[in-house]
Amino acid sequence: MSEVKTIETVNMKRRQVLAGATGVVGAIGATFAAVPFVGSWQPSEKAKAAGAPVDADISAMQPGQMMTLSWRGKPVWVVRRTPDMLERLSALDEFLRDPLSNDSLQPDYCKNPMRAINAEYLVVVGICTHLGCAPLYRPAVNSPDMAANWRGGFFCPCHGSSFDLAGRVFRSVPAPTNLEIPPHRFLSETRIRIGEDTQEGGQA
Repeated sequence: MSEVKTIETVNMKRRQVLAGATGVVGAIGATFAAVPFVGSWQPSEKAKAAGAPVDADISAMQPGQMMTLSWRGKPVWVVRRTPDMLERLSALDEFLRDPLSNDSLQPDYCKNPMRAINAEYLVVVGICTHLGCAPLYRPAVNSPDMAANWRGGFFCPCHGSSFDLAGRVFRSVPAPTNLEIPPHRFLSETRIRIGEDTQEGGQA
């Protein structure tokens, strides 16, 4: 009899251990199964990056150069304008559809003739406001591949829209509005952040 009791006791203990182990494994399995489900409630890293601000070092840019960044899947151009480029802008108003940018998209702190926080640097979305094509950067006056009297700016070869070096659209072209100016601010004299508004409407 004592031998039978020993066997039964061992079997009971074994069943308890197996039952406990099964419960633990089941709980662990449920936890692992829940992780992807809970994780799906959170935005992906790609989604976070798509709307996150983008920083750029502009210290190496030479006058006249253009840098291209990507923000929210859009190309954003940073152009370091020369004094000559800035001087040319003031003589173009009569040829522009919206010289004061009243009907165009830009932050209030860039609603000025230069469409900029710092006149030297233009920050603009590089997408034509007609059908979303990508204009070409043609800063030189009378560029050989442009029409006569070209004063420098951006030209969309798809449908012929043209913009000056402040991203303002010329009259008699398909594009209805000036190029978009994204929210941005200067972190320092050599670093710029795209996708975040400036503080107090001036250089941060």
